Amino acid sequence: MDHSDDEIMYIDSEEENLLSDDEERESDENYDGLADQDDHMKRSKKSYVVLKEEDIRKHQRDDIERVSTALSISQVEAIALLLHYQWSVSKVEDEWFADEEKTRETVGILKEPVVDLNGEKEIECGICFESYTGGEIERVSCAHPYCITCWTGYITTKIEDGSGCLRVVCPEPSCSAAVGQDLIDKIAKKEHKEKYYTYFLRSYVEEGKKFKWCPSPGCEYAVDFGGSSTSNYDVSCLCSFKFCWDCCEDAHSPVDCDTVSKWLLKNKDESENTNWILSKTKPCPKCKRPIEKNQGCSHMSCSAPCRFQFCWICLKPWSGHAACNKFKGDNEDETKRKRAKEAIDRYHHYFERWEFNQSSWLKAISDLEKWQSVQLKELSAILGTPETQLQFTVEAWLQIVECRRVLKWTYAYGYYLLDHEPDKRLFFEYLQGEAETGLERLHHCAEEELKQFIGRTEVPPKKFTEFQVKLIGLTTVTKTYFENLVKALENGLADLVYSKTKQTEESGGKSIEESGGLNLYDQMIFSQFSGDEHLED
Repeated sequence: MDHSDDEIMYIDSEEENLLSDDEERESDENYDGLADQDDHMKRSKKSYVVLKEEDIRKHQRDDIERVSTALSISQVEAIALLLHYQWSVSKVEDEWFADEEKTRETVGILKEPVVDLNGEKEIECGICFESYTGGEIERVSCAHPYCITCWTGYITTKIEDGSGCLRVVCPEPSCSAAVGQDLIDKIAKKEHKEKYYTYFLRSYVEEGKKFKWCPSPGCEYAVDFGGSSTSNYDVSCLCSFKFCWDCCEDAHSPVDCDTVSKWLLKNKDESENTNWILSKTKPCPKCKRPIEKNQGCSHMSCSAPCRFQFCWICLKPWSGHAACNKFKGDNEDETKRKRAKEAIDRYHHYFERWEFNQSSWLKAISDLEKWQSVQLKELSAILGTPETQLQFTVEAWLQIVECRRVLKWTYAYGYYLLDHEPDKRLFFEYLQGEAETGLERLHHCAEEELKQFIGRTEVPPKKFTEFQVKLIGLTTVTKTYFENLVKALENGLADLVYSKTKQTEESGGKSIEESGGLNLYDQMIFSQFSGDEHLED
């Protein structure tokens, strides 16, 4: 059904009166009021550039031209030098001007040939030993002669073997003269040239270290990171995949690469199995094998061939066993088991929530793709409205994807937060809880409330406009909150250090927990980074 522009009003994302529902406003007291910071976030400049294949080739050609001009050599020789010194223009120039003759010998671009064939009418090929005229022979800087057929077979084999073809040398075993790109262009077949130039392009990224490929499967873009002073290396490729430029793992702000490495290693570490054994089993008093209790009573029987019977509680022999209800202090083994159980319970708490948000993140990506490819078109047809005017729904889903990613990594952050800083932990858990609550509101709105407009023949304009205001509002609030949360965690919750000092002076040395949670000063610190200027006493 078509609707006129007067019937449906499309709200700009800067709309101030975001939530029309009083109850929704009340629940957002510690979460919203952040839209005034959105412009500041938009002004922040990217510190990286995503490069397409033609961009990479242009950078490559520029470096070749620079070396060729600076050293007054051919581009073929410049390519050989850059390949040898891993595409470092400065290294090439330093080595060349320090000792040109030695550099030529090292790289294999000889100034004088080692074989003199001038004046000879027939030349013998060094591989097939057939005689050929000068026009049927090809040579590199060393001048060792080989026929075109043998050169073709030699170069084809090297290309088929892999990227080593970029540094192929003369077939003469004792010679290290480089085979130039000009000869490969002249000799190789079309399919082999294509393969060679694929290796050539990839070497510029993989060996040059200025750029990195996007690690998303099938993506052919590279990223040039500007090297700014920021500690955040998260980049977003044109293929929509987000990753860390520094470690090439999935984007993981607000945690650093070391924390990600430790966390992922811990998730795979066999030591967690050991912890499970220590916390969930007890050793047989006779054979010492670990036993898991699988029935209700405390009468245990070890498996064959031991068959020893004992009490699960006190580990004493079951024969002649009396009540073991009297308290005795833990022995060393019992203490280890308790500590192991506490450790594994703590790890399980954080891993379970990390894994949940990982699954929710993947599901949100799938839902976003479905929305963009199918449901957005369907909603556009129902409303009679261009898809461009419904992009606020896409922005909401994009924000959900990003926030799920951030929330996932806050659990790794929390796991490694030091136990001897209880005030910082309490403050972190408060901020994390607010973030989780706000994200759930946005996710429910985009996932459940948006469904009511799909599959219908018509939509009441007023109802859709109210929904639009609500979704834009939740998207804006959530976006700004999470951006500030990331900054706060990357900064190590530095604001809390000052807050804690101030509170200690005001409360006579009591901690946050001892003084009954977050006091007004801590709430003001929270409101400062969240953007809420309307906290009440």
